[in-house]
Amino acid sequence: MSDSSRYQPQAIEASWQRAWQQHGLHETPTLEPGEQGFYALSMFPYPSGNLHMGHVRNYVITDVVARVQRLRGRKVLHPMGWDAFGLPAENAAIERGVDPGAWTDQNIASMRSQLDQLGLSIDWQREVATCHSDYYRWTQWLFLQFLEAGLAYQKDATVNWDPIDQTVLANEQVDSEGRSWRSGALVEKRKLRQWFLKITDYAQQLLDDLDQLDGWPERVRTMQANWIGRSTGAELQFEVITAEGQPSGERITVFTTRPDTIFGATYVVLAPEHPLVASLTAVEQQLSVEAFCDLVSRQSEQERTAEDKPKRGVPIGAQVRNPATGDLIPLWIADYVLADYGTGAVMGVPAHDQRDFLFARQYELPVRQVIIPEGSDEHAFEGGAWTEAGVLIHSGRFDGLPSGKAKAEITAAAEAEGWGQERVQFRLRDWLISRQRYWGCPIPVIHCDSCGVVPVPSEQLPVELPRDVAFSGKGASPLAQLDSWVQVACPCCGKPARRETDTMDTFMCSSWYFLRYSDPHNTQLPFSRSAVDAWLPVDQYVGGIEHAILHLLYSRFFTKVLRDRQLLSCAEPFTRLLTQGMVQGVTYKNPHSGKYIPPGEVADPTDPRDPISGEPLETFFEKMSKSKYNGVDPASVIDRYGADTARMFILFKAPPEKDLEWDDADVEGQFRFLQRLWRLVEAAVERGLSLADGAGGPEAVAVALVTAQQGAGLTQADAALRRAVHTAIAAISEDLDGDYQFNTAVSELMKLSNAMGSVLAESSDVFACEALRNLVILLAPFAPHLAEELWLKLGGRDDTDALQSSSVHRQRWPQSDASALVRDTVPLVIQIKGKVRGSLDVPADADKATLEQLALSSDIAAKWLEGKAPSRVIVVPGKLVNLVP
Repeated sequence: MSDSSRYQPQAIEASWQRAWQQHGLHETPTLEPGEQGFYALSMFPYPSGNLHMGHVRNYVITDVVARVQRLRGRKVLHPMGWDAFGLPAENAAIERGVDPGAWTDQNIASMRSQLDQLGLSIDWQREVATCHSDYYRWTQWLFLQFLEAGLAYQKDATVNWDPIDQTVLANEQVDSEGRSWRSGALVEKRKLRQWFLKITDYAQQLLDDLDQLDGWPERVRTMQANWIGRSTGAELQFEVITAEGQPSGERITVFTTRPDTIFGATYVVLAPEHPLVASLTAVEQQLSVEAFCDLVSRQSEQERTAEDKPKRGVPIGAQVRNPATGDLIPLWIADYVLADYGTGAVMGVPAHDQRDFLFARQYELPVRQVIIPEGSDEHAFEGGAWTEAGVLIHSGRFDGLPSGKAKAEITAAAEAEGWGQERVQFRLRDWLISRQRYWGCPIPVIHCDSCGVVPVPSEQLPVELPRDVAFSGKGASPLAQLDSWVQVACPCCGKPARRETDTMDTFMCSSWYFLRYSDPHNTQLPFSRSAVDAWLPVDQYVGGIEHAILHLLYSRFFTKVLRDRQLLSCAEPFTRLLTQGMVQGVTYKNPHSGKYIPPGEVADPTDPRDPISGEPLETFFEKMSKSKYNGVDPASVIDRYGADTARMFILFKAPPEKDLEWDDADVEGQFRFLQRLWRLVEAAVERGLSLADGAGGPEAVAVALVTAQQGAGLTQADAALRRAVHTAIAAISEDLDGDYQFNTAVSELMKLSNAMGSVLAESSDVFACEALRNLVILLAPFAPHLAEELWLKLGGRDDTDALQSSSVHRQRWPQSDASALVRDTVPLVIQIKGKVRGSLDVPADADKATLEQLALSSDIAAKWLEGKAPSRVIVVPGKLVNLVP
């Protein structure tokens, strides 16, 4: 499309992007029954309005995968959409007085334009935005599926409460000091009725099926396994004793993985939020217990459970009976015990748990040793907790048992005597999906005083967000303040009722979007069974490691539930997962002030100094961010070098799973490489080479090879060229299979270009055309605009051909010819006096005697042996000859 003799990406890239769009080159083909397609997907972005280099890396990686699969003859689904609900739009509404929907749509349009500039082969016909009612209608429909299955329920849960603005805050709106982002008030913890999904019902499946995900990084599977956190142990019952020493009728249940230590339990700790705390607290302890509960309510869960912080607690003035010893032991509350983890109660065994030991020492609670290392005595570990296996002591009839065996026997005794039972527990907790915000998917239920919780009938979906809403950032959720929206008739009895005013966690929307892409225009269902089964699971999913747990775990949960609801067949949503590394920029920081300095203000990067104080600056690479002034705007790189250069650099600089350090010099290097390719093709065109009519294709090459075999064989230049071409095909094909190595694939392209530059002029037309054809096709996934332009220049298509069939991106991925890799000669290294002195080209089938003779008669031997015969000759066939003087 360009008549210029110079590579000018700005002149060709936009025009090719328009041509691809006009001809529908990236639209998803229809799969025939039984036909296997390929589903390539990047994690969809939040539409912030600005593309950053992390986005570029993610989407370019997926685009290369999609383009390669098309060249290999697969029908490809490569869609894109927008994770568009969330707090930033609501904050924009509060701060700027804009409509969240209009603000979001404007950002979507801006980011889509930026994505188009990258030359991504996205099927925009399948675009979805989670904030549009034609999408969230089906998010609501799926919520009702969970409700019908008994997997959605309400219970009281803790939220962040701003006492000044009288509103609920998201975790992101609470600063590191526990204060509201708007009012500055110390945030309180309050109980509200909230919606949950029973992900814990699928905990064992989610854990077991990790073994099937051999296409996922081991690190991600381990992170999910740890998050699910399966523990096998026992639930033990501690009877509560009244002040008069009588059983109260209440029991405290604790879960422990160490039932072998029950005889060493010297206290029990409840979470401050435990429902029994109020009723069991003695009168004389009420003030201190209330003050402590108030203090703990201001702490985050992370603060309460942090390993490096001292644990705090108070006794509540009640006692429980140790079921194994019969001893009365005190009941405490402490900050490190959480109400919604396990049973909200733990037994304190300070001799065998380091946290319990430190707590007991701080509050002078008794320490009772009940396990010792075999061959030791009970006084060997008085300065700390013994947490390893050992032999039981002070444990009644279980004395002398190995601790592993004692776990089973004590649990069996507890079951037989009615004070315990074996139990499997998971760290995973049910998923809280309620958000007291406006900009989210409304939860489709109605609260009726007569009928209770009533699902909105499916024919009345979607429950749409009202647009006539006032945003102040104060008081209840904007939805709760809009009576005209809240007040409705009950669908069952017709009496006045109230809509649910909570909206859904945005992870609800992102836990099924990949299913909607298979059938995005379906108005009867979120997707048809036939469409979703044809395309799912996703063959290659690409995204950041930061989504290793929540998004990926929730998506797996959704898929399993929908399978059990007979809506789809697959048990796992993503066959292969690639977690790309971060893009890092050079960062300057004043170590004394802690301030980051923009690179543009650093006068001399070789001796970086603070432009104001003159102090030396630290220089390092760190994840690009606005606050560190180390970001690089993708638009500026594209404007200067073109999208293909940006793509090539992103792919070449580092393996995809590793962090990438941005370097302007390396960007320049990739631009120069693409310029060399341009000049290489220009020279070929001037020579009169053309790919028209299949020149250089497999059939033409096969005929030329037969002709050569009937004559004198290939010339040295033709053989060298074919060897370079087919070596590159084999290496790049391998790099794009299995564990992707885009960086080495680009390196192989550079090697091929260099080899062609050396011998192309001496090669015959047919093999020169074969090299050019394969070079451009191999280049196409990486630099799609340039490849398309070079294909046109070489006559691979003309302007009258339909782009849909004749584009370089519609060709077939080349196959390596093993015969081309066979060498008639091989390089032989000559070593003399222990050092490499040179090399010779020798017949590939030469025996040891021939190799020795060739080495001794060489100019290299004459120079370094100075006429003297070597005392010893060592021959390694095909590799080297070592001449020892």
